Amino acid sequence: MKNKVLVSFLSLAMAGLLAVSCSGCGENKTDNKSEAQTTAATTAAAESETKNIDYMAIVNKTHKLPDDWEMNLKTVRMMNSIKDSVEVEAKAYDAYKKLKKDLKKDGIKVDLDSARRSVSEQQRIMDDFTKKYGKDYALKTVAQPGYSEHHTGLALDLYLIKNGKDITENEDMIKYTGTWAKIHKKLAKYGFILRYLKDKEHITGYGYEPWHIRYIDNADAAKLIMSKGITFEEYRGVASGNKVKIDYGTSAIYSQDELKDAVIQVKCKFAAWDGCELKSITYAGDSEVNDENLKKLNKENSGGKYTKIAKFLMDFKTPKDNKNEDLKADKNYKDYEWWLAKTKEGWEIVSYGEK
Repeated sequence: MKNKVLVSFLSLAMAGLLAVSCSGCGENKTDNKSEAQTTAATTAAAESETKNIDYMAIVNKTHKLPDDWEMNLKTVRMMNSIKDSVEVEAKAYDAYKKLKKDLKKDGIKVDLDSARRSVSEQQRIMDDFTKKYGKDYALKTVAQPGYSEHHTGLALDLYLIKNGKDITENEDMIKYTGTWAKIHKKLAKYGFILRYLKDKEHITGYGYEPWHIRYIDNADAAKLIMSKGITFEEYRGVASGNKVKIDYGTSAIYSQDELKDAVIQVKCKFAAWDGCELKSITYAGDSEVNDENLKKLNKENSGGKYTKIAKFLMDFKTPKDNKNEDLKADKNYKDYEWWLAKTKEGWEIVSYGEK
């Protein structure tokens, strides 16, 4: 087992720009107060749209924010219901206000939890975590500066207001499935799309987030994306929308929900392998959950105190122009091994590689 990594399933309570979500590896929520002190954005910017940026730009784990983006960006600031300052790209904010007004007609109240976060702020968080916890821990918990969609100012995280109460925690918001469905139906009309879809973690790199919407300034394109239920990456042609076979098998140790959570971790990690096409993921079975393998994984990880483990097998294809130094170009990989350990925070990827 080579290419050892550690990718923790973090606690939802960590709000310091960590890669967290209810599903396992979500886009980052923001502490807006620190950003408010570092960015000079004015309400006057709303009077003119941002120039020289591509509203259809993709920023994800493999596509970096364009170098001149922040220089050309025009933003506004708003104060939400919990008195946090939120910075948003000017035109996206105008569209958000129209969406919010429309939703209110249906008795649905929303507000902005977070939007833009600068690359420098993200770097500061990364540096702080590196200094405090070490490089390895920082890399597995903090989004890479320059690769978060929130840098664009076009990615908005909503929260709900129910009976005058602010519903801001992910684990609470996820329960309102009916409300989110109604919200999602109105997104495209105002040029927004739902960014992180269910079962598409291997493409987006993040678990399902019903609150994370993205402004693309094109209602027709948004309607097409939303009606087909595809990701932004698929629409832009930078990822394949092939169907992935997931086989959870039959386990007497883990529930299917537990195995699904583990697979989400694997898929989120896989999304960073640019150009690779995922074909299948299979639970290797309860027979692999034994004392010998448990001892081996704990030995490989110097701080490992695992008590529960699981093994998965993956089939995928690498591109001809493969950029991942650990993988061969234009190759069909079969039964590529992934070992995960169950911790109190959730599943943690311990190692992956060929047999």
